[in-house]
Amino acid sequence: MADKPVTAIPRTIWALGFVSLFMDLSSELIHSLLPVFLVSTLGASALTVGVIEGIAEATAHIVKVFSGSISDFFGRRKLLLLIGYGLAALSKPLFPMADSVFTVFTARFLDRIGKGIRGAPRDALIADVAPAKIRGACFGLRQSLDTIGAFLGPLAAMLLLFLLHGDMTAVLWFAVIPSALAVLLILLAVDEPTLHTPRQISNSPLCWHSLKQFSVHYWWVILIGIFFTLARFSEAFLVLRAQQNGLSINWIPAIMVIMSLAYALSAYPVGRLSDRINKKWLLGISLLWLIISDIVLALAHGELSIPMLFIGVACWGLHMGFSQGTLATLIAETTPLHLKGTAFGLFNFISGIFMLLASLIAGGLWTYYGAEFTFYCGAGFALLAMLVLVVESRIKNTG
Repeated sequence: MADKPVTAIPRTIWALGFVSLFMDLSSELIHSLLPVFLVSTLGASALTVGVIEGIAEATAHIVKVFSGSISDFFGRRKLLLLIGYGLAALSKPLFPMADSVFTVFTARFLDRIGKGIRGAPRDALIADVAPAKIRGACFGLRQSLDTIGAFLGPLAAMLLLFLLHGDMTAVLWFAVIPSALAVLLILLAVDEPTLHTPRQISNSPLCWHSLKQFSVHYWWVILIGIFFTLARFSEAFLVLRAQQNGLSINWIPAIMVIMSLAYALSAYPVGRLSDRINKKWLLGISLLWLIISDIVLALAHGELSIPMLFIGVACWGLHMGFSQGTLATLIAETTPLHLKGTAFGLFNFISGIFMLLASLIAGGLWTYYGAEFTFYCGAGFALLAMLVLVVESRIKNTG
């Protein structure tokens, strides 16, 4: 009997992956230095960092609900991708120009609005063009390329810091170049299929009638995502932990390099695996990685603090690799075709609210009770998320 033909990943998904690679290279070059820049250069506290990161990331998630619904409403995704990536690219020069915490906040806010505008339409476009039998692999590929950019960004920051003798402002200017390349790649290489018929303009793109079309399985994914978000606060606190443990400024970006490398190496294989086994098992494994990470980071002090720091950060990256693409695939599988954008947007809207809460909690705990207690609390939230997974699986099996 002849072997079945292998389904190829569409060109548009490869293009979206490289768009994500370039933009994440730009963003993570900045992000790997920004917490230290805020604390050391601008005099911000850990709580201030938590507030900035929480509001910025929550904004990105909240905006996604509207952009996703609008992309469903008109049946078009690419224009929103251009607007979102374009706004993020325009925000990059503000970071090296910043002379106050407010300027950094403004730049971060605009950058995350751009991310919010593009996120849900991009995921919906992947769901549109991905063949059903390799959907997990398609999401995993995009996530892996995105995370390679997140790996290259801090690596570039380290190299530039050495070459420019620790001048963070000069290093931040280099983030402008890859962000511009990402926008150019969208214009030249991203195509979208005509899969949807635009709705009547009299209907709202986000309405109660649309929400009623989502299955109970989708709402369970929402609940699981809430607990995942609470358990995983901003990566800015990983950078602050590195600074607290005495890692020099030139080596601090290595934290994001290691996390992103673990994320990138695991995301695509896990995506392929999710097409073959129960995705809830992969989410459970991701929570185990997060618990290990939190405990190791809490215990990272003394002579072994730096090796433990790197191990904890690598486990954090594995948690991301096992969870992010898997959650995206679950959303794609539990929602109607014509509401993919709305589904991803709503998921990110709710996640954004809890992302803000998680970062505020982490910043407050760090400021008043210390880093160790903050990471132990993160492990506790991860245990709660695992409990929700168990409950959902039992209800599904008995239902």
